[in-house]
Amino acid sequence: MNKSKKYAPEVIERAVRMVLECQDEHESQWSAIRSVAAKMGCNCDTLRRWVRQQEKDLGQRPGPTSMDMARIKELEREVKELRRANEILKVASAFFAQAELDRRIKN
Repeated sequence: MNKSKKYAPEVIERAVRMVLECQDEHESQWSAIRSVAAKMGCNCDTLRRWVRQQEKDLGQRPGPTSMDMARIKELEREVKELRRANEILKVASAFFAQAELDRRIKN
């Protein structure tokens, strides 16, 4: 199983900038991506994904921006936490309701 590399934001930014600057010198954006990926020592598909995200962030391509993705992730985390809290409250409510019924029967 391959362990994915974690690239510094500066490296990502530089690689994307290099692709965007030199894509006019190549026959296609993909060939520019391949060229830069070879120079930077990263995977072509990884670099392509970074370039696509940059294009989304600049409004040149449809799709969620990096800020939108971060907000979505934050909201999903919050929903998960709230669902967990609701489940705990349901169980506690059922426990106390049963305890109240048991108390009334014993009196």
